[in-house]
Amino acid sequence: MDRPQSLERGAAFMVGSALLFAGMGAAVKLASAALPNTMVVFFRNALGLAALIPWIVRLGRHGLGTAHLGEHFVRGLAGLAAMYCFFQAIAQMKLADAVLLNYSLPLFLPLVEKVWLGEEMPRRFWGPLALGFAGVLLVLKPGLAVFQPVALVGLAAALFGAVAQVGVRRLTRTEPVTRIVLYFGLVGTVVSGVPLAWTWKTPEPALWVVLVSMGALATVGQLLLTRAYAHAPAAQVGPFVYSAVVFAALFDGLLWGRWPDRLTLAGAVLVSTAGALALRRKPARPAIETP
Repeated sequence: MDRPQSLERGAAFMVGSALLFAGMGAAVKLASAALPNTMVVFFRNALGLAALIPWIVRLGRHGLGTAHLGEHFVRGLAGLAAMYCFFQAIAQMKLADAVLLNYSLPLFLPLVEKVWLGEEMPRRFWGPLALGFAGVLLVLKPGLAVFQPVALVGLAAALFGAVAQVGVRRLTRTEPVTRIVLYFGLVGTVVSGVPLAWTWKTPEPALWVVLVSMGALATVGQLLLTRAYAHAPAAQVGPFVYSAVVFAALFDGLLWGRWPDRLTLAGAVLVSTAGALALRRKPARPAIETP
């Protein structure tokens, strides 16, 4: 397969993944209207873990053994914190705004790597970084009457997500990817299950369809994301993930009648451009992992 054909397929898989992740966000928003955030996060993790059962059985006890349990736990907590923040932002903001803030994650990666791993940040990265945060300010709208404090929670989701990804990078030096995914599912499900003791609310029968759809969309979306990176380098197909913001805006308009304003559109252009540039600075690995 030549490179143009490979890139074309990779881009198609990435756009398909973005559509499914936006659909997952819409399902999260629908579920959050009737259930507390703690339950929505738990079902996202539990359903994701259930989908991994065949891999757990295949690996067996020996395959699950690890000498880096502490690092798995830290990575799992960071990813879970990102999920809590992201889902809370989805519940209270326009879906497109929450998705866009979450996808500012590549802007935080070099900062986390510098603090955690001691890696130097190239000077050429400061341009995309400034451009991206200028776009974030347009989405946040500080000082304006339309500013929503929950937007800072959405931005925190990107920061925690960056921490989780750096944790994944450290783990991949010694751990297989399958084991990393499995431990995240285990940590996420067990820890997110604790608050259910005082926040449980039995879902209505129709809501189970939304919850199951949420898990299915996330699982298939992750599979398509993996396929996209298998067909072409992350630096080439990664920027197509920002099509999720467009799909999320369509869901906002069609389901809730809320279309993006001009400031948000301008911010989306800046953040997407900066994110695409940031992805090209780190071509060796995917730069966005969706909750």
